[in-house]
Amino acid sequence: MLEGESAREVTTMRTGAWIVVGVKDSAASRAALRWAAGEAGLRGAGLRVVHAWDREGCLASYAPVSWRITPENAEKEGRATLDAVLTSAFGEQTPAWVTVELAEGSPERVLAERSQEASLLVVGEVTPPDCYGRSVGPVTRACLARAACPVVVVMDVDRLAAA
Repeated sequence: MLEGESAREVTTMRTGAWIVVGVKDSAASRAALRWAAGEAGLRGAGLRVVHAWDREGCLASYAPVSWRITPENAEKEGRATLDAVLTSAFGEQTPAWVTVELAEGSPERVLAERSQEASLLVVGEVTPPDCYGRSVGPVTRACLARAACPVVVVMDVDRLAAA
C-alpha cells in the first residue's frame, strides 16, 4: 500500500466496487446514506454520494410565475444539502473512501447513469403517512426500472412509525 492509503481504498481500486447513494434533504435520504455507508464497510467498497439538481426544475410551480430559482442558487442549495447530509452521517470529516458529487440533471437520469459503474444503488423513499398503498415516488420508480445494478430502497421508518 502507498502511504496514506487504507485497505478499503486499495480494495476499491482493485475491485472497482462502488455503492452509489442518491441524497436530498430528507430523513429517508439520511437513513439511506447511513445504510449505504454501513454496507460499503461490510463489502470493503467505496461510497459515492450523489445529489442531483435539475435546471428544468428551477421554476417553482407553486410560486408566482415571476419567482425563479436561478441555476446558480440551485447549485448553491445543492452544495448546502450535500454538506448537511454528509455532516449528519459522518460528522465534520467525510471519510476518504467516500466521494461526493453534485450533478446537474434530473435525479432519475443522473442516478441511472451512475448505476452503470456501481455494484449497488441506494435511494431513500418517503411515503407520506396518508398515502398507504401509494407506489414509490418517481425517482425511486425510475431507479428501479433503469438501474444497471441492484437497487436498495431505504424507507423513512421514523415517519412510518408515527403514522
